[in-house]
Amino acid sequence: MIELFGFLASLGIGLSLGLIGGGGSILTVPVLVYLFHLDPLLATSYSLFIVGSTSAVGAVPYFRQQLIDFRSAVYFGIPSIISVFLTRHYILDLIPEQLVQLGEFTLSKDMAIMLLFAVLMFFAALKMIGKHVSKPVDSGNNYLLPLILQGTGVGLISGLIGAGGGFLIIPALIIFNGMPMKTAIGTSLLIIAANSLFGFIGNLDLQRIDWTFLLSITGIAMVGILLGSKLSQRIDGKKLKPIFGWFVLLMAFVIIVQELN
Repeated sequence: MIELFGFLASLGIGLSLGLIGGGGSILTVPVLVYLFHLDPLLATSYSLFIVGSTSAVGAVPYFRQQLIDFRSAVYFGIPSIISVFLTRHYILDLIPEQLVQLGEFTLSKDMAIMLLFAVLMFFAALKMIGKHVSKPVDSGNNYLLPLILQGTGVGLISGLIGAGGGFLIIPALIIFNGMPMKTAIGTSLLIIAANSLFGFIGNLDLQRIDWTFLLSITGIAMVGILLGSKLSQRIDGKKLKPIFGWFVLLMAFVIIVQELN
């Protein structure tokens, strides 16, 4: 019965990615760990494949509708991939496991990283919910450096938490670059696909992978993302933006409660 909920939740992973261009990694790891009882480390690797493959499929309808900004994807995505790699292989090891000890309370590295992620999500959500007026995108060279810096920053956070980063990619593309919501979703899916699949290949351990199970979950998530993409076409981008914001805000509170509980 629990596994049945797991398969239904896998459909929800795809729906989330298709509708709002994010949320896949945040949902996938708990589903694999708590519903399918996978080892957390293995679940992280599986999550990268599931989210990466599903995002690649989900980007196709947006590509057909010309809702992917490839220039932004390249200048945001490549620094992000490099930053993820450097963070996972070098920076993480430099952070001590125990940061603060106050009586019985211990602030561990994992807790600090997740709380940092939640705080960033919280402020990004407020920007998305509020009536923020996006500035038109500057297509000149002045537009490239901010994209590179944003990609590097998001890659750093994604590398620390082991997630695709859609919750931060979309707000960055919209708030700082004035990108329309649906174009931001399509561009985000392409960036997430590259980030996640690159990370999966880097952590590939063929002997531990149950390909039948992994491909089954991925296939269900792909059905979900195609359904989510269809639904998003029927929702006005201006209405989708605050919906995304509220979802991010909810997830931020969930992370904070879980970490401090």
